[in-house]
Amino acid sequence: MAAEASSIRFGILGCADIARKLSRAITLAPNAELYAVASRSIEKAKAFASSNGFPPHAKIYGSYESLLDDPEIDAVYLPLPTSLHLRWAVLAAQKKKHILIEKPVALNASEFDAILQACESSGVQIMDGTMWMHHPRTAAMRDFLSDSDLFGQLKSIHATFTFAANPDFLNNDIRVKPDLDALGALGDAGWYCVRSVLWTANYELPKTVVALRGAILNDAGVILACGASLHWEDGKVATFHCSFLSNLTMDVTAIGTKGTLHVNDFVIPFQEHEAYFSAATKSGFSELVTGWVPQPSKHVITVDLPQEVRMVREFSNLVGAIKKGSKPDTKWPTLSRKTQLVLDAVKASVDKGFEPVEVGY
Repeated sequence: MAAEASSIRFGILGCADIARKLSRAITLAPNAELYAVASRSIEKAKAFASSNGFPPHAKIYGSYESLLDDPEIDAVYLPLPTSLHLRWAVLAAQKKKHILIEKPVALNASEFDAILQACESSGVQIMDGTMWMHHPRTAAMRDFLSDSDLFGQLKSIHATFTFAANPDFLNNDIRVKPDLDALGALGDAGWYCVRSVLWTANYELPKTVVALRGAILNDAGVILACGASLHWEDGKVATFHCSFLSNLTMDVTAIGTKGTLHVNDFVIPFQEHEAYFSAATKSGFSELVTGWVPQPSKHVITVDLPQEVRMVREFSNLVGAIKKGSKPDTKWPTLSRKTQLVLDAVKASVDKGFEPVEVGY
């Protein structure tokens, strides 16, 4: 898709696998332009640009600093290991680059606060790469949850994101290395679970979390599988489970006093241009208890642009508005910070032998 005249020019800071998906998304977004890529090796950056559809005029850099020094670049996508986020996100903000950052946004909330401070000081937008938030299905599910006649009052939430990593991943991927991504499965798959729980609860933070016994850590102490229960003062409860060791599953169930929401592919839809969820209201049994009455309804949502493209488009719209004089949107960094706070509490509960931990603010 050709870039518009007002397109936001993106530089990609690093050549991680996920950056391939975002390169495509930037290419497909109507208000974004794939402008530059940087790696610590210029040969690697050249190969990445060549194999990922970068335009012939795209700039290739052999260091992250040189890309950030390019005055033509409006925004950077930052898919670097989590341990590098603080350094490079702060520097990007200081260089007046808007930041689309991979999750988890930081190793802990205090690191993210330092990133936020840099963004606020420079007046730049920051958004994390939680793509499913931008799918139109998400808005349709919110409509159901918000309908007091159909769903009622939220009582419990259950989220799961697992995938069966191969031996090479479990030995060599950055997500199992304590010096690169120390949060492991909690920071990767767990981020999505926690965000889905917070999304369902209208981003009201729980009072306490308790990590579930049975967490699995590798020899380096990085979490490969874990879960937690979350507790609110009004009695709402939630559980989640995340793992690198179980079959691919990405479910969310939200249960209210009158209705139930089920979604079975919340992180990445089964199909790129279609997604569905099921909704049940005032469920009961048939007279002889041989079936459900009424049956849950299936709601299919078709999309013209994949969720990652819609994310890039939304981010680029915010950047474009800032260039015209608007202030950065505070919604997205607020959601990132709340998600990170819950992750921090779960990690603390694991470290403390599965004791209850109060969620910070």
